[in-house]
Order: sequence, then structure tokens, then C-alpha cells
Amino acid sequence: MKSTGIIRRIDELGRIVIPKEIRNNLRLKSGESIEIFVNDDTIMMKKFSMINKISDLSQELTDAMYTFLKNNIIITDLHTIIAASGNLKKELINQNISSFLSEKIEKREKMLEAYFKEIDIIENKKYNCSYVTNPIIKDGECIGIIMIFSLTDKLNIEQLQISNIVSSFITKYLEE
Repeated sequence: MKSTGIIRRIDELGRIVIPKEIRNNLRLKSGESIEIFVNDDTIMMKKFSMINKISDLSQELTDAMYTFLKNNIIITDLHTIIAASGNLKKELINQNISSFLSEKIEKREKMLEAYFKEIDIIENKKYNCSYVTNPIIKDGECIGIIMIFSLTDKLNIEQLQISNIVSSFITKYLEE
């Protein structure tokens, strides 16, 4: 565990302030949830991700989709690619998402870009691809995104419809 050298006091209500530098580094925004763990005399906090709780299922979904579509597929939470399939899987899995994808999540953007466009999927890594994005919405909040993309083929409405089905499935699964 890395020490930050920052010391904070607990106020009379039991609260502590997470320093801005740490919040920025972890991309924590006001109102986001964190998990708190206790191990002996150590308190650990971790960004909470509803969708990360089903990362195994997400990976199985992307693998099944890849078998049929033969396109790269990712499922993200608000910050990280939690499942990936395709020839870029090793390059993308567990990487922080780009500001481009963060914007798609914020805007809840469902879209089909049939023509090739240069985009960042992970920070500072450009891909010239055709893609579809579909938000994953739970209890009115966007908690992640599904993206299908191809570096060689133009995608069409079929991939958008498939991403919509998978998004709906994940949402229903999280409700149970």
C-alpha cells in the first residue's frame, strides 16, 4: 500500500475529507460511492462499482458476443474496462476509460458510428474504428457502457440492437 503522506483528522461526526489530489487521481466525483474495508488496524477505501460486481458475467457476455460478431467488445463501469473480448482484449482489459467514453456515459449516449473515426477508448491511445455505444442504466443512473467496435468493418444497426439487448440484460440482472 502506497503512503500519501497526508494526514486528516476525524471530525465530531466521524467524517474525514479525502484530499482533492487523491479524488482527482482516482477520478472520484461528488456523490459517488466508495466501499470501506477493515483489516486488523487498517481501513481501506475503494471506488464502488455496481457493474464490477458482475465482472465474470460481463466477461462471459463479451466472449459470447465476440463468437457471433467477431468485433471487439468492451463493457465498462464509470472508470474502467471490466470486460473485453476480441483481438484487443489484452490491451484494453482493466484499463481506465478515456474522457471520450466518460463523456458518452455522462450523456447516456446510444449511438452508431458507421464510418471510421479516430477515437480514444483508453487515454492516449487512438483507434480508427467504426463503433456503437450503449449506456447501462440502473435506477436512473448510467453505471457503464457497452461498446462494440471494429478496426476493419463498418458496423450497422444490428450491432447497435445487440448492444441494446445486452445492456437491458445487465440492467435486469442487477435488479435481482
